[in-house]
Amino acid sequence: MSAAAVPLGYADPTAGMRPINSRWLHANMPCRAACPVGTNAGAYAALIAEGHFEEAYALARRPNPFASICGRICAHPCEAACRRGAIDNPIAIRALKRFVCDRHGVESGRSFADIERLVERPRPRLQGGKVAVVGAGPAGLTCAHDLALMGHQVVVFDAAPVAGGMMRLAIPEYRLPRSLIDREIAFIAHLGVEIRLGVEIGRDLRFADLTRDFGAVFLAPGCRRAKIPALPGMELEGAVTAVDFLVAQNLDKPLRLGREVVVVGGGNVAFDVARTARRFGGTSRPDEPHHNLMLDATLLAARTAGTRVTMVCLESLEEMPADIDEIEEGRREGVSVIHRRGPKTVLGEAGKVRGLQTLDVVRVFDADGRFAPVFAPGTEKVIPCDSVIFAIGQIADLSFLGDGHGLTTTPQQAIEVDRATLATSRPGVFAGGDVAFGPRIVIEAVADGRKAALQIDTYLTGRQSAPAPVTLKIFDTFGFSHPFAAGDYEHLDRALPPTIPVIRRAGRTEVETSYRQADARQEGSRCLHCWVNTVFDSRRMSGSECIQCGGCADICPVECIDLVSLRRVGGADNVKDVLRTADGEPLAALVDVGAALIKDETACIRCGLCARRCPVGCISMQGFYVPAEAGMVALCERSL
Repeated sequence: MSAAAVPLGYADPTAGMRPINSRWLHANMPCRAACPVGTNAGAYAALIAEGHFEEAYALARRPNPFASICGRICAHPCEAACRRGAIDNPIAIRALKRFVCDRHGVESGRSFADIERLVERPRPRLQGGKVAVVGAGPAGLTCAHDLALMGHQVVVFDAAPVAGGMMRLAIPEYRLPRSLIDREIAFIAHLGVEIRLGVEIGRDLRFADLTRDFGAVFLAPGCRRAKIPALPGMELEGAVTAVDFLVAQNLDKPLRLGREVVVVGGGNVAFDVARTARRFGGTSRPDEPHHNLMLDATLLAARTAGTRVTMVCLESLEEMPADIDEIEEGRREGVSVIHRRGPKTVLGEAGKVRGLQTLDVVRVFDADGRFAPVFAPGTEKVIPCDSVIFAIGQIADLSFLGDGHGLTTTPQQAIEVDRATLATSRPGVFAGGDVAFGPRIVIEAVADGRKAALQIDTYLTGRQSAPAPVTLKIFDTFGFSHPFAAGDYEHLDRALPPTIPVIRRAGRTEVETSYRQADARQEGSRCLHCWVNTVFDSRRMSGSECIQCGGCADICPVECIDLVSLRRVGGADNVKDVLRTADGEPLAALVDVGAALIKDETACIRCGLCARRCPVGCISMQGFYVPAEAGMVALCERSL
């Protein structure tokens, strides 16, 4: 049967086999599995390669109301999981998302009605209950977005004068333009969500009022209180926290910053602080000498854009929690980094900061990998400076709940929730995002918002969603022709997201730009199409036709298939516990004469050569799809 003749809703052709192992399927789409909202990243990358940009945007946008924002600032756990990384480098998934959002997202000028047409609707529209959301950050606004699509009336409360939470108050504008945040939030308001700013729960409105007047409440105020280190000298003028510094910058509030700045921390927030401080203007003394003339010129240009900034972090370069891209961009902009040092005392004179005394770090983590830094006594050194900014974390402020709130909290100043439902100890009250789990990345907050919306809808209406089914498509063996069958997978280098020259990086100018179309298509073409899998039929009536010729192993270009004696798999004594046929029978009786085909799924490039080589048809190429996406995904299977 040809691939074209097999409809996506075709009755399961694997009748007689075990049902599809969902854990195996999940592991075989690692980018999707790594995304907290389950974005089909591989498919939208492949659609971009084929020039289907609107469909790619639809796949990126449906599970994520902040797709345009994530296209710029997402920490992209999907890229860390991307199987392409085992060959050379992961696909630039985040930058590809930005590429299609720039063309079809809220920033493109496209009408909200058009975007709404593409948005996933987890429930049918229904006029349901009234829901209060506390916090206009990514978790709260995502929850409001999804609830509005389900037909609920939603009111979002936030004490800040602007919406967006820490996306707006903490992320610098050179990474995330404020006009884009405004457009993303305007779309949510377009859905009927009411957003009340400057309303502080606990001052302007009591938590008890919300639980009385609304059918359900979702708490997502974030973690906006900075952790303040217990160090001598923190009371000096010029000693500030990263949260205070970034909020002041993003709200255009005056904040004195010296010409010699030390930033304590080694994460992405620390680099946001350092790169923002670098843009203040001027410098008081030359940077350290360099030997690369091109780098010298770059740093010379950077000096005109900001103060001298030195980062002090506990970790070595390899241990730093910051993204490698952030580290590299900071270096290009002239940020110096001192590794394996920690703060001891903030030194001052006449009530103002004059330096930071540090100690050498013996270790950062204990033998079990837990954060447990140890310092070396007697290794004090002083870094002269007139400002010290501490980027060492944030905690939630739960004072807004008032007395007798009825919620269980944790010693870490978080609201305790059921992780599966985000329900708190009080019926009708749910919580998510940073206030429940501590500071996390934006896409995890979005995932909490989506989960909370589903659970609140169930709480108010009794409706529940069944798990999305998976449909199967079997390709004609000789009709399947992935481009990598020609060996091209070896010659597709990762295209770095483009950035503007350092000399132009001043003030709030956005640093990263969008791919050119040709570059985006080339980068998308690096996708391995992990939703298509090489399946070895081990049913007794067909798998037994294998003649153990080893042709599949011989032709595999990445050597991910082995044909071995069953005696070599787990040992003869316990092989029956290791291997079973697809219909569940143990293979113990075949140990003396049998063989096993073992495939390393992590290395497979989906070229289909093994299926073509098999002389008895035991191997097939099978695609697995969520029905709502199947039609779009099929567009990138041009040769199938």
